[in-house]
Amino acid sequence: MLLGAWNRPEAPVFNQRHPVFSTVERRNGFGRMSATAKPHWGLIFALLGLACASWGNAQPRSPFESARSRETVTELDRFVRDDLSAHGITPALPCSDAVFFRRVHLDILGIRPDPREVTAFLSSKEPGKRAALIDALLQRPEYADYWAMKWCDILRVKAEFPINLWPNGAQAYHEWVRAALRDNLPYDEFARTLLASSGSNFRVPPVNFYRAVENRKPEGLAAAAALTFMGTRTDSWAEDQRKGCAAFFSALVFKPSAEWKEEIVMPDPARSTPIAAVFPDGAPVEIPPEMDPRRVFADWLTAPGNPWFARAAANRVWFWLLGRGIVHEADDLRTDNPPVNPALLAYLESQLTASGYDLRHLLRVILNSATYQQSCIPAAPHPEAEARFACYGTRRLDAEVLADLFSTLLGPGEDYMSAVPEPFTYIPKYRPAVSLADGSVSSPFLELFGRPSRDTGLLSERNNEPTEAQRLHLLNSSTLRRRLASAPLIGRVSGRPREKPAQAVRQAYLEILSRPPTPEEQTAALAHAEETGLSRREALEDLVWALVNTKEFLYRH
Repeated sequence: MLLGAWNRPEAPVFNQRHPVFSTVERRNGFGRMSATAKPHWGLIFALLGLACASWGNAQPRSPFESARSRETVTELDRFVRDDLSAHGITPALPCSDAVFFRRVHLDILGIRPDPREVTAFLSSKEPGKRAALIDALLQRPEYADYWAMKWCDILRVKAEFPINLWPNGAQAYHEWVRAALRDNLPYDEFARTLLASSGSNFRVPPVNFYRAVENRKPEGLAAAAALTFMGTRTDSWAEDQRKGCAAFFSALVFKPSAEWKEEIVMPDPARSTPIAAVFPDGAPVEIPPEMDPRRVFADWLTAPGNPWFARAAANRVWFWLLGRGIVHEADDLRTDNPPVNPALLAYLESQLTASGYDLRHLLRVILNSATYQQSCIPAAPHPEAEARFACYGTRRLDAEVLADLFSTLLGPGEDYMSAVPEPFTYIPKYRPAVSLADGSVSSPFLELFGRPSRDTGLLSERNNEPTEAQRLHLLNSSTLRRRLASAPLIGRVSGRPREKPAQAVRQAYLEILSRPPTPEEQTAALAHAEETGLSRREALEDLVWALVNTKEFLYRH
């Protein structure tokens, strides 16, 4: 079936009850491919009747689900299943191999899988092929690019106002974060390095942690440290608690050098008196002049048994993979915002600490679980199904990932720019958007689709909610239409004159949706081409534009 065909005008634009199998509003006159080609509405409506089976059907729905007997329940899943059982919720069926293959590529690497690899994976009968795939993807270089993008969002890696790292500093900071993820630097060491480094912002990149804040007063630095490494917002703390924590950052000084826009970040060498500080748990400490207060805070933060550090990291990684934190929102941990499943969060925390703060290990634990590998289709409607992880949470792809998908399918087309001209802001069109170091360098597409500004470090800065402007762009953009007319994808699929039309349709589905079409979908696509009298290329352009406007393409599911 083709996901995301068109609703009645009065219907919801995105129906949340049917996470993927929903539709968008029809707009009269949109979607015409060229002056001579017919619009692709006929294809969309031809495929509209191919909707999936009704909700509550216990049988797997092809091509999105597989049989319950194929799932492997891990220790993590027992915490989830016990909670679901207590609330009378049935977990979703496992996702199909095709859905899983696409999902892990997007969640680990932020890229679309190669169609040849899709075919090989679907034909493989190896029982451990999913676990082997996860291990292989975690070693690919794209992993560091994609996860550096996520961490740079919350570390506020940005050259221009209001985070003035300047281009040199932003590039150095991003490269350090990327290298740390590539080399799997233990997370406690990652945090300690960011919190306690001193030196030039160009030559010691981690010191940019203290420069990448709008408020460089001790209270602002403490708030940044708490948000990043404790997953909590200090504006919910009592005033004396905020002041006690701010004292750990009260001896930091920023000194300019003779080099343009270089700055030295270091403890005040002139300090001669002790500092009275209070840890966030209420324990007081007096720090002598010869000790760096930041190191004292870092020692407390990363000490075994700290109630915030590993828990905040585990909750954030879970949010990034499942779309919702066990504590929601994922950077708002506080006593009056408890986790929906405390046992699950404690288990993930223990996995992170027992592994020596190995983030890849934590990813493997989650990715190999039946909970992560569930279908996005709830087994039965329940108001708490998604909040309690009874199904995989659907959400629109990140702006950078979408931009890269379009570049892969339609050819490079993004013009990157910076609002404030600075050196090193030119970015070639072929550069993947997920690898952009500087949050100040953007494009109209990235702005339209909710790329975060990286001003606050809050996860909510990234907006993946669909808007009317986004839908209009995808349906009626002259830029996309021109790119589609010369798209490498069309050439790859239609440039084989001896190939049967059915093979071209199959290849289009593999390229765009990372799965072969169902027999019904293939029949509908071929019938559209025959009934409209379009050439093979025109019919394929219709098909491609229809597919890239579906939620199956635009969403992770």
